[in-house]
Amino acid sequence: MSRSLNKASLIGNVGQDPEIRTTNNGSRVATFSLATSRSWNGPSGDKQEKTEWHKCVVWNAQRGSGLADVVEKYVRKGEKLYVEGRIEYRQFQDKEGQTRYVTEINVRELMLLGGRGGGSGGGEGEISAPRSRPAAARSGAAARGPSGAAPGAPGAEAGGEDFEDFPTALAEEDDDLPF
Repeated sequence: MSRSLNKASLIGNVGQDPEIRTTNNGSRVATFSLATSRSWNGPSGDKQEKTEWHKCVVWNAQRGSGLADVVEKYVRKGEKLYVEGRIEYRQFQDKEGQTRYVTEINVRELMLLGGRGGGSGGGEGEISAPRSRPAAARSGAAARGPSGAAPGAPGAEAGGEDFEDFPTALAEEDDDLPF
């Protein structure tokens, strides 16, 4: 069986407050733009920067509370976000009859990266659409808090069995590693 993958992972800043709409069947959808930037030194040594804008669409998976509701409540212009989803292309006819093409990120997971003052009201937080992978399966480097453990993971706040003890273990001369 042939498999494929359509996955986009972005870290950027929200360009405007999200727009929230309700469809005819009662589903809620949030849309916002996310800016990602890269910088480099040009041939003459001058610093150059390019910003890309990504249209993000967040659907509630079911009626009631969902990811679009969370976006409505916590995401604001200027907020730093980690967004994960799939790339979708679609086309439509505008008012003048012209065919328009749109590239969107259909968001399945997002994480508020900004601290206080960015609109989220609190530190880092990870939010996913219902029926997604468990937190342990998606806790990569972007999902780690200051202690090195995934936010909300056991021991992430109160020491215990987390990664805080790991760097000191590497410093010990007395290890059993075969290399």
